[in-house]
Amino acid sequence: MSEQNQHLELALDPYTPSQIAERVETAGVAKAHMATIPLLTLSVLAGAFIAFGGAFFTLAMTGGEMGLGPGRIFGGVAFSLGLILVVVGGAELFTGNNLIAMAWADKRVTFVELLRNWALVYLGNFVGSIAMAFMVHWSGTLQLGGGAVAETAVRIAEAKVQIPLLEAFFRGVLCNTLVCLALWLCFAARTIISKIFAIIFPISAFVALGFEHSVANMYLIPVGMLAADPANASISIFGFVSNLVPVTIGNVFGGSIFVALVYWIIYRRGR
Repeated sequence: MSEQNQHLELALDPYTPSQIAERVETAGVAKAHMATIPLLTLSVLAGAFIAFGGAFFTLAMTGGEMGLGPGRIFGGVAFSLGLILVVVGGAELFTGNNLIAMAWADKRVTFVELLRNWALVYLGNFVGSIAMAFMVHWSGTLQLGGGAVAETAVRIAEAKVQIPLLEAFFRGVLCNTLVCLALWLCFAARTIISKIFAIIFPISAFVALGFEHSVANMYLIPVGMLAADPANASISIFGFVSNLVPVTIGNVFGGSIFVALVYWIIYRRGR
């Protein structure tokens, strides 16, 4: 009986940080070598999954009277749905795949393979997110509460396109630092419930603090554009691109350098 308990405890114990680094690197190699069609398909799914989180977040932020902090934390918990679907359901997310930089640093993945993965996943995420924006718009769910959800979607999009470029970059850096840390914690977990808890707190934090996630914005800004009055020129394609470019660069910097390369230096360099 004691031996069985020992095996059970071992099965439930989290992986150590050095083991996490090895698992992240091995996963990065597999992702970089994935065939194009499965990679693109899983990327479209991830864009849709994050959009589900964005739609849930938009509803959660509508009509709330909890105050700034509690309200944003509640919205962050709702948005966590997106990454939970990606991790548990299985999908390829651009911001999470910035962790492949660890495998590149260890020379197990070439720079071309790294860029190929990022480009294809980014494209697939964009397609999935935009498709969801149109489907949510056509579904009529934005008219819940007499159009209150649509008004929230417009306000969210307006706020995002007005962020100055430098602020958008640093919000992107901080966002993907937390996103990749959430995924790092998931690699420590051995059970689904552990992975879900590992996701909720970092993701709730980045949402509540107003950091910027490129794939989330691929849904949140277009759905706000679709929900806005045609005469409303405050949300434009130019504003969308002006947000997406610095946020994407910031996401790459935060995930690849602040998480992947830092942990590579600590646990994998010289091995």
